[in-house]
Amino acid sequence: MRAPGKVVWWDTIVVALATAVMVFICIEYDVSEGLRRWTAPWERFQLDELPAVLVVLAVGLAWFAVRRYIEAGRELRRREVAEAKLEAALIGNRRLAQQYVRLQEAERKALARELHDELGQYLNVIKLDAVGIRDGRPADADVFRERATAIVVNCDHVHAALAALLRQLRPVGLDDLGLGAALEHCVDTWRPRLPDVKLDLTVAGEFADLGETLTLTAYRVIQEGLSNIAKHAGARQVRLQLDRAPSGSNGTDLIRITVADDGAGANPEAHTFGLGLIGMRERLAALGGRLEISSAPGRGFELKAQIPVEPHPEALRP
Repeated sequence: MRAPGKVVWWDTIVVALATAVMVFICIEYDVSEGLRRWTAPWERFQLDELPAVLVVLAVGLAWFAVRRYIEAGRELRRREVAEAKLEAALIGNRRLAQQYVRLQEAERKALARELHDELGQYLNVIKLDAVGIRDGRPADADVFRERATAIVVNCDHVHAALAALLRQLRPVGLDDLGLGAALEHCVDTWRPRLPDVKLDLTVAGEFADLGETLTLTAYRVIQEGLSNIAKHAGARQVRLQLDRAPSGSNGTDLIRITVADDGAGANPEAHTFGLGLIGMRERLAALGGRLEISSAPGRGFELKAQIPVEPHPEALRP
């Protein structure tokens, strides 16, 4: 397949050769004189004016062809840009899918290890103490008391380990206390990890009628923002905001999330953001929302997310 530039030059050469051949024929055979003699009997139809009309028509067709060629070139460039963006999005999605698979496997390994080390071993110890109580002699009251105490202690440890695993799988208080309380607990758990960072959380609005997917997405956006700050920002102050406000266009409310810090920042044109932000953008896009990033080297990092609120079916029931 020829390139567009080569096609244009080839067409130009063909037109030039055809024109040269036509000039040679007209000169050799006196085409104009013959055409005048042929049209003389029909002078009343003004056929001798036909060449000028054909010249204008040819010029118009040439202009139309040039315009079509220019527009086709523009459309081709637009398609190339769209294809490049689509290819970049596909590459990002492929990387994101691979990263999700690796994270899923890592979480499964960690969960299996915790279940084996924490729950499995302690349940085995509890079973041994219970068997000792069952098979022991009634006179050994002190032994019974010691083993019963050990069972209570081990049960408390199992309960604490199970609670820690549940916190990893599901945000604490999200189902019972709501989004605001869950975010406050999340920020409180981050404060010991970031002792030199001032974390300010502001929550405004009503979030009780939100669906589970939207609530969990809002929580994960702030959680991912805090994770990025801990890894890359080196910040001294972090501002977290969550509010709900009317969009002003179609009456649908918007959940607005802001995560801003005064840390090292980044170049938003460098396309070096991690897969966490890519996954966050995809997660918001699936709900009709969008993610905006504002940053510059040495000037901090600001992340803004907006999610439209759709009526939750549970909230519509009488």
